[in-house]
Amino acid sequence: MNEPISLGARLRHHAATQPERPAVSDKDRTVTWAELDARTDALARGLLAAGVRHGDLVTIGLSNSVDFIEACWGLWKMGATPQPISHRLPQAEADAVMDLAQTPILIAGPGLHSHKPRHDVTSLLALDPGGPPPPDTIAPVYKAPTSGGSTGRPKLILSGSPGVFIPPEEGGIGAWGIVGEDTAIMPGPLYHNGPFVTSVSAINMGAHLVILPRFDAEATLKAIHDHRGSWIYLVPTMMGRIWRLPEATRAAYDIRSLRMMWHLAAPCPAWLKEAWIDWLGPEVVMELYGGTEGQSATIITGAEWLAHRGSVGRPVFGEMRAVDAHGNTLPPGEIGEIFMRPTPGGPKTYAYRGAEARAIDDGWESLGDIGWFDEDGFLYLADRRTDMILVGGSNVYPAEIESALDEHPAVQSSAVIGLPDDDLGNRIHAIVQPRGALSEADLRTHLAARLVTYKQPRSFEFVEGNIRDDAGKVRRSQLREERLAAKG
Repeated sequence: MNEPISLGARLRHHAATQPERPAVSDKDRTVTWAELDARTDALARGLLAAGVRHGDLVTIGLSNSVDFIEACWGLWKMGATPQPISHRLPQAEADAVMDLAQTPILIAGPGLHSHKPRHDVTSLLALDPGGPPPPDTIAPVYKAPTSGGSTGRPKLILSGSPGVFIPPEEGGIGAWGIVGEDTAIMPGPLYHNGPFVTSVSAINMGAHLVILPRFDAEATLKAIHDHRGSWIYLVPTMMGRIWRLPEATRAAYDIRSLRMMWHLAAPCPAWLKEAWIDWLGPEVVMELYGGTEGQSATIITGAEWLAHRGSVGRPVFGEMRAVDAHGNTLPPGEIGEIFMRPTPGGPKTYAYRGAEARAIDDGWESLGDIGWFDEDGFLYLADRRTDMILVGGSNVYPAEIESALDEHPAVQSSAVIGLPDDDLGNRIHAIVQPRGALSEADLRTHLAARLVTYKQPRSFEFVEGNIRDDAGKVRRSQLREERLAAKG
C-alpha cells in the first residue's frame, strides 16, 4: 500500500523534480513549483508570527487566485486547516462562521469585513522572519468547508482525514483522473467543496492548475484553448451557459485538448448531458454524485450513461441503499430515500461543528435524495426529500433566507422555495406576508447586507394570508406545487 505523506512534503517533491514548470496560474500571474514551495514556506512562518498554531482552523475569504492556493499550503505546512468562505459574505454571516471555526485570523482582502484580525497574503509574507523551511507536519483536519444547514444557522463540515496525500492506485480513477502532465482548468469558486478538492488534487498530482477569477462561458473556452487544457471541472449551470453560446463562438475555440470533463454538484438535464457527450465524446464526460461529508459517492462515465440514461452511476466507495418509510431496503426498481455510509470498520469521514449529524441504523445517513437502483446497481435520482434548493450547483437552505427576511420590521412571516430555472436549475422565490408598507426594493436592500449574492431571492411574492400555521410551520413543498400548478 502507498504510504501517505504530508501535503507540504508532496509540494516539496514537485518543487524538487520540476522546479521551473508552471504550478498555478490566475488572470494576473503564474508561479512555478519552486516559487510556490518557497512562498508557502514563508507564509507558514508568517502565519506562525500572526498567532496561528498547529490544529487551528483558519478562515480564508480570498477570491479565486494564486493567493488562495498559497494560503492553503501555507496553512498545511504549519499543521493548520483551511476553512474557506466566500469573499462576498456579508459581515454578519462571515462572523458567525468564524466564531464557529474559532479562527485566530481571517485571510482575506479588504472587501471582507470581520471582527477578527485580517491579513492578506502580502501582509503575511511581510511577517515572515526568515529562516529554514518549517519542519514537516500534518494538519489534524484536511479541510473545514461550510454549510448553511437546514436550521438556517451555519455549520462546518470537518474532514475526517488529516492533511495528507495518499498516492492513488495505478489504473484507478483516484485523484479525479488527474495526472502530472495535465493542465486543469478551474472556473468554479474555490471556497466550494468540489472546486476546492479537485484543485488540491491537481496540485498534489503535479498538474498545472489554471484558475479563472469567476465563471464566464466564453472565457472558459478561451482558457482551454489558450492553455491547451486537458481537464476541467464544471457544474450543469456552467455546461448550459457554454452550450447556449452561439455555435460560431463555441467553434472559434479549439478544445480538442480536453481528455476529461467532470460535472457534479447538481442534477444535469438529460438533453444537456447528451449534448456534451456528443460534443466531447463519451470517454471525456464524467459525473460524480455525493456529499461534502464524503460517506459514499457514485461515478459514471459518458459511455455508462448512454447505456444507463439518467443514472448518476454506481458507488465507488462506501455503501448506498434505497429504503422505504420504515427503513427497509428496497429491491431494484423501487423508489425510496437514498441512504449512505462509509464502509463498515473504516474511519469517520466527517464531523460537524455547529450541528448534530443525523445518523440512524448503524451509521446510515441521508442527503435527502429520492431515487432507485437498477439491476446493475446504477443509481437514479428522482427528487429531493428535503427543502434544500440547488442553485447553480450551490446548496441553499430556505430557513437561512427566511431568517434574514423575518429580521425586516415590516415582514410578518415568509417562506422560501425553489422554482425551475433553465439557467440555474432553480431560482429562489420568496413568499412574504407584510405587516405594513413594504416594497421589493426594501427587501433587496435589507437582504444584500445579510446574504451572499447566490442566496438572495430572484423573485418576490407578497401575500395577505398566513403563510405558516399556529405552530409556525410551513409546507414549502405544497407552496411550490401550487405555484407550479398555477403556471400550468
